[in-house]
Amino acid sequence: MDKIAVLIPCYNEAQTIAKVIGDVKNVLPEAVIYVYNNNSTDDTEKIATECGAVVRNEYKQGKGNVIRRMFREIDAECYLMIDGDDTYPLESAPEMVKLVLEKNSDMVVGDRLSSTYFTENKRPFHNFGNSLMRWGINSLFRADIRDIMTGYRAMSYDFVKTFPVFSKGFEIETEMTIHAVNYNLQVDNVVVEYRDRPQGSESKLNTLPDGFKVIRKMMSLYRNYRPMEFFGFIAALLMLVSLIFMVPIIGDYATTGLVPRFPTLITCGFVFMAGLLAMFTGMILKVVDSKDRKDFEYRLTRIHDRLESSRKEN
Repeated sequence: MDKIAVLIPCYNEAQTIAKVIGDVKNVLPEAVIYVYNNNSTDDTEKIATECGAVVRNEYKQGKGNVIRRMFREIDAECYLMIDGDDTYPLESAPEMVKLVLEKNSDMVVGDRLSSTYFTENKRPFHNFGNSLMRWGINSLFRADIRDIMTGYRAMSYDFVKTFPVFSKGFEIETEMTIHAVNYNLQVDNVVVEYRDRPQGSESKLNTLPDGFKVIRKMMSLYRNYRPMEFFGFIAALLMLVSLIFMVPIIGDYATTGLVPRFPTLITCGFVFMAGLLAMFTGMILKVVDSKDRKDFEYRLTRIHDRLESSRKEN
């Protein structure tokens, strides 16, 4: 088992990967550097190998697929994940690693949004999207994560080995963040500098398609992790709409003894029942979620015991 493993997912980063590896060696000389090549068509794999990194391949396209492979194959006490595009200066890396190794942090978020991100990033929709996601997740999950979409994170062995990766693409950062918040893992924020990609290096993130995927992932996880709140809101909305249209009909009946709009009354009845069904669905799934939380604690204990056994063997 490695003490520190630096994980660099790469797709066509030949222009910058050598500098990123060199910077990692300067600030974390004791770390093992893993570059996972994701079907690059340039010299990324060759350059990374020449620079002394451990190079492996993931043939299923997508950042989420790469991270799934990394987490499955690598065992380390601390994982530092960073992009291969040279947008993150490495000066903050030792502090992030120290929080994991010495302060029991499960995930350390490299917070770009509190430093230079909005001035360095030249894509305004990316700026808006990052701010929207930060507000959305912190509001829905009652958290205080300063940067949801950052690719610069340090993670513990416990986090990595209990995190089920379902995302295939750039939604992975959102999934990681919500997983940590939902299971009450220790999350710390460290302000890091950000610099835009060098000229000639292109982002792989498609603003609108990937942005919609991230929002969809956030709502999907909110439904799974907060079922009572999710289905409770739907139930309240359906019941409210039903009552708004039903009240005039009840008023007419109280006044005249007649029901002049039977189709509306029947529709309101079905809408109200749909609201009740949504409410009971949320209640049932809340019980399932409570059991999952208990099972997670058991899994977390087993993973931690495995880490302690490995430390004793070393």
